[in-house]
Amino acid sequence: MADVQNTTGATTAGSIEVGTAGAGAQLAGPGTGRSTVQQPIDARVAVKPSYDVDDFPVPHGREEDWRFTPLHRLGGLHDGSAASAARGEDKIELGLPEGVTAETVGRDDARLGKAGTPVDRVAAQAYSAFEQALVVTVPKDAVLTEPVKIDVHGEGGVNFAHLVVDVKPFAEAVVVLNHTGSGTRAANVELLVGDGAKLTFVSVQDWERDAVHVAQHNALVGRDASFKSVVVTFGGDLVRLHPRVNYAAPGGEAELFGLYFADAGQHLEHRLVIDHDTPHCRSNVAYKGALQGQDAHAVWVGDVLIRATALGTDTYELNRNLVLTDGARVDSIPNLEIETGEIVGAGHASATGRFDDEQLFYLQARGIPADEARRLVVRGFFAELVQQIGVAEIQDRLMEKIEAELEETVA
Repeated sequence: MADVQNTTGATTAGSIEVGTAGAGAQLAGPGTGRSTVQQPIDARVAVKPSYDVDDFPVPHGREEDWRFTPLHRLGGLHDGSAASAARGEDKIELGLPEGVTAETVGRDDARLGKAGTPVDRVAAQAYSAFEQALVVTVPKDAVLTEPVKIDVHGEGGVNFAHLVVDVKPFAEAVVVLNHTGSGTRAANVELLVGDGAKLTFVSVQDWERDAVHVAQHNALVGRDASFKSVVVTFGGDLVRLHPRVNYAAPGGEAELFGLYFADAGQHLEHRLVIDHDTPHCRSNVAYKGALQGQDAHAVWVGDVLIRATALGTDTYELNRNLVLTDGARVDSIPNLEIETGEIVGAGHASATGRFDDEQLFYLQARGIPADEARRLVVRGFFAELVQQIGVAEIQDRLMEKIEAELEETVA
């Protein structure tokens, strides 16, 4: 078992379960916590996927997957009542570079369901209830010089959605999925990364404060392909995202980056699963969050499973949280299960805390006012992850959003 840091204002827990020890295994779990809690990940990774809503019992909040989620704020997505509520309509605008196609297809389209199957009741409800899916295709060998833009604006009501992004072999693309507006939304997103392809997928949750958004992101990474996910969550009353990665062949790489900023009363939850079941693949996870205001709540759960067949795996996951005010709460749980010792390396780390007093003192001693010093610290905290996007226009917009959040902190 690995230790993780446990700081005032947060709860953290983590575990490493090793099935077979052997040469080449490097287990790391940095931290200085005084106590740890065993958190088996079987319940989250080994749950039976299904497209049928009835295969999943209605959650009551005692289940491992749902114990942090305020079910009464889900708008009925978890118990089926949302399916019979008034349907809303999303306004979708597309920006497609030359050669990229977008289609709306019916439920019987053969391209649906290739990247993964729903693993909880809300995802199954979303799959069974959507009427048309959006399929965006990047052709083989295409190297895009500008991003694919998918802007989703909620206009109230309940929406069930399905999106497929199919990046054909040896293509390179950046796809930006941007959410604004209001409503209650459950969705499945499929990301197919062909052999030798490179996909950067940016998902931005910039909802109005009354929105509810629950989504499962399934990525299937091909042979020698590269997948980068950047999840950015600012808005909404409750946002619960479930990114998942599987590998179709050896040589795949996956990087999952995320940043979130929770204000008073917001619940922002990110649950990641990386299933290493294929030899010689790599994954790296880094999520950072900041919280301010009474009852601001962030949940981060990172599950990595290295199966017995996944020889030569190299993986690491990191979560850092910065608590800006009293009354905020973080639950951070990294989990790592290893079934073979024949790996390159595996580790995880989690830490939550307040401003570094030494950093603030250093800046103030050089004539920088306290408020500006705090802004500089938070900017630096997030800047490294924002730069992973690689699109200047989007990076600038996100940094402006962070600045706006910090203005609220000072006010």
